Amino acid sequence: MDTLSGVGVLDKTTAILGTLEAGPTSLAGLVAATGLARPTAHRLAVALEHHRLVARDLQGRFVLGPRLAELSAAAGEDRLLSAAGPVLTELRDLTGESAHLYRRRGEQRVCVAAVERVAGLRDTVPVGSSLSMKAGAAAQILLAWEEPERLYTALRGARFTATALSGVRRRGWSQSVGEREPGVASVAAPVRGPGNRVVAALAVSGPIERLTRHPGSRFADAVAEAAERLSAAVTPHP
Repeated sequence: MDTLSGVGVLDKTTAILGTLEAGPTSLAGLVAATGLARPTAHRLAVALEHHRLVARDLQGRFVLGPRLAELSAAAGEDRLLSAAGPVLTELRDLTGESAHLYRRRGEQRVCVAAVERVAGLRDTVPVGSSLSMKAGAAAQILLAWEEPERLYTALRGARFTATALSGVRRRGWSQSVGEREPGVASVAAPVRGPGNRVVAALAVSGPIERLTRHPGSRFADAVAEAAERLSAAVTPHP
């Protein structure tokens, strides 16, 4: 441990996370790298796993956990929201449909930005609304690149399947027709942050009568291009 704060448990915890930054590590590897006693290293690693700061890979080795990515995403949310307005407005004007940006919050997805269709029948989702992760094109995006173990847990009761999400990963966009709400269709694409990690889902939605039962054929390119622009805006450049 190169730098000590004087708070022993935090120094030890930081040493464990710093070791895992280099890649998956066994308990013996943690002991060797940190100099901690085996029982101490095990106790702290298991505690960190409980809080999802540490996880296990398929070989049972310790790895950095998903909570770190969520905290990193939250730290970058101001950049995401400041860049979202112009991109959503341009997407709304291009497609003629309401455009929304969603972030995952536990077992829900939250609308963090929205630009609604100016007139006529539209799918309105107010900013701050929490929607299910079990249905809808944006939910598919937010789950498609999830870790396998968490993915299969999240799929219980979902309106889409693992096979469908495999197709989403292959295409790079998703669509839904009457999945979240009868009569509503949507198309979504991933917004990616540092490390190419999915941090949000950008979507357009509206009545099936306008989007048709194959909304991806109409709007997938426009939504994917908008998501790429937003991704570029939120990813720091050297």
